[in-house]
Amino acid sequence: MTTDWRRTIETQREGKDQYFAEHPHSPIPPEERDAFDGLEYYPIDDGYRFELPLHRYDEPERVVVGTSTDGEQEYLRWGEFRFTVDGEKVTIQAYKSDPNDERLWVPFRDTTSGEETYGAGRYLDLEEKPHRMGEDTWILDFNEAYSPTCAYSDLYECPLPPMENWLEVPIEAGEKAYR
Repeated sequence: MTTDWRRTIETQREGKDQYFAEHPHSPIPPEERDAFDGLEYYPIDDGYRFELPLHRYDEPERVVVGTSTDGEQEYLRWGEFRFTVDGEKVTIQAYKSDPNDERLWVPFRDTTSGEETYGAGRYLDLEEKPHRMGEDTWILDFNEAYSPTCAYSDLYECPLPPMENWLEVPIEAGEKAYR
């Protein structure tokens, strides 16, 4: 079972590298694509993969999030995840742009941001797991953390992680900074 999720991540990474190298809509600027030989990632680590309940808010609050181009976007703060990384208790907020969307968006910065990973932060997109025993269970897998499109080109506008998701721990998983 463990190798299944690892293989899925490896396949996703290979597909993303191929898309970035070859697709006309790649966020890699056309003049850089010939030299593009793939993104860098941390090794897949099951210590950064969590199966967690989402602590939903009874009344999701609207949150205005700044963007990389000095704009603003609005989201609903839908709930929070609580977990431990390297002995440190961590809480991270999950958002939705549309209350009817079944997916969650989890933007974050951590102590690797600006050093080993993109300075503005990274994202996770989550899909709900089938319910077991009535739980609201999700897989929060930082091995799938990725940089927003503005990490590759200034032509893109990206929402920035709210300060409440600036983590005081290193998340040494997922995509590293594009150089």
